Amino acid sequence: MTGTLVLAGTPIGDISDAPPRLAEELAGADVVAAEDTRRLRRLTQALGVTPKGRVVSYFEGNEAARTPELVEELAGGARVLLVTDAGMPSVSDPGYRLVAAAVEQDIRVTAVPGPSAVLTALALSGLPVDRFCFEGFLPRKAGERLGRLREVADERRTLVYFEAPHRLDDTLAAMTEVFGAGRRAAVCRELTKTYEEVRRGPLAELAAWAAEGVRGEITVVVEGAPDKGPEEIDDAELVRRVRVREEAGERRKEAIAAVAAEAGLPKRQVFDAVVAAKNAGRAESAGRAESAGRAESAGRAESAGSTGGR
Repeated sequence: MTGTLVLAGTPIGDISDAPPRLAEELAGADVVAAEDTRRLRRLTQALGVTPKGRVVSYFEGNEAARTPELVEELAGGARVLLVTDAGMPSVSDPGYRLVAAAVEQDIRVTAVPGPSAVLTALALSGLPVDRFCFEGFLPRKAGERLGRLREVADERRTLVYFEAPHRLDDTLAAMTEVFGAGRRAAVCRELTKTYEEVRRGPLAELAAWAAEGVRGEITVVVEGAPDKGPEEIDDAELVRRVRVREEAGERRKEAIAAVAAEAGLPKRQVFDAVVAAKNAGRAESAGRAESAGRAESAGRAESAGSTGGR
């Protein structure tokens, strides 16, 4: 029988936020894999628990090498508990490789829910929480950071980021450049700790504040892009876009649906524009044919008159 991998959330600040099951799992696990064994020792002392199992380190530097060892333990029936320094393993912390490897081997994976900096910051931000997108840490290099931000410049969901305190000013300045100075945001610092602070305001204002230097664990929450509403385009442009898609091989019905979605308009409106253009084209063709017929009749009559005069 295979064992079980347990992902356990740990406090992000206040030790009393530790879930009761955490102590039970720490005491009963066959193997405890910890991001930092020294911090684990402080945690177990605070909780008054002594792990009975083997304690091993599992961090970014040895994650790839240690994963096969832990999977072997799991395959042999062990209960392996994975904890990181704060929050839930694998969320911008070690853990993903082990979870993926365990799933591939059909090994049971479960979790002990715990504190989350992402959800705590989101709830405290005062920004919309019905839909959000977690973006983790941004790249350290300025160009790559700007590129990543531009990818989500039009994202309408609330955005959540982790950031190091010494890079916060550069990150907020880059967000101001890409998202706009007036976009609302919140910088959540030292959540659940003694000096917890939530700073809310426009990005430009927060960037100026951060330029003076900020300390502690940081989570940044940014308002999503505003709804631009339907694109303002005339019927002729709608018809042109449908025609381009048709010429590329799409059926008219599919082309109309796609153009409507792009422009944020009802499909009926695009359909009516296409039909009106088609009818107008027929009327124009009929008019040209009638004019040509009249011209031809007049030419014949004139020719006949000229012949009679001779």
